[in-house]
Amino acid sequence: MTVEGINKIAIVGARGQMGGLFSGDFTRLGCEVAELGRPYADDAVRAALTDCDLLMISVPVTAMDHVLEIMVPHMDGKTILCDVGSVKELPIKAMLEHYDGPVVGTHPLFGPIIPEGFEPKVAIMPGRESDASSADKVTALMQACGYTCFDSTAEDHDRALAFIQGLNFTSTVAFLAAARDVDGIEHFVTPSFKRRLDSAAKMMTQDTELFEVISEANPYLQEVNRKFMSYLSLAAGGDLELLADRALWWWRNDESY
Repeated sequence: MTVEGINKIAIVGARGQMGGLFSGDFTRLGCEVAELGRPYADDAVRAALTDCDLLMISVPVTAMDHVLEIMVPHMDGKTILCDVGSVKELPIKAMLEHYDGPVVGTHPLFGPIIPEGFEPKVAIMPGRESDASSADKVTALMQACGYTCFDSTAEDHDRALAFIQGLNFTSTVAFLAAARDVDGIEHFVTPSFKRRLDSAAKMMTQDTELFEVISEANPYLQEVNRKFMSYLSLAAGGDLELLADRALWWWRNDESY
């Protein structure tokens, strides 16, 4: 099956993990998928974007402007331009500055390997009010791939991800760096601390550069860090019961606990 209005799709960064995931998804739907990667040969870009219904950009936020400068001159103003990055305000602003056609920001809240039992969601946000119908088409496409979609704004998204990704990274880095100051601490590792180390391992050993870029590009991270420091101050003052009560919000409506 294909989604009405989206038959030909070009993906910049299709050799990457997320680009490759969506290339496979869209191909299985029956869409014509053109994969674009560096060095972005002019002939290949022109062929991929001729009569293209959707251009998906799956590159780091630091490469967005460069990619748009190459792609946009070959676009006819009807093609939907979307991205799949973890930060939204800056990429959407860049897409709107470079392109007068429909713009849709998306963020798949999962990686190329989706854990069993995890509901893969995609945040969808139109670049302009006039892009709402294009956002609906992108939503239908993602739903056809089996993903759950929800509407958001770039600001709401980045504020939430400043906690979910940014603070998760910065607090983990700070915590583990501080714990290292204790001589012989490796001999005192408990099962719960080992679980925390295991959870942080990939972030710290494989994805550090990715999380640094995401964190630096999120305009709300410093604000979130300051808020976190205020909660640490409560902990330092002994108000652990108050903090624990607020933290339990995450599980109060979860029947599995």
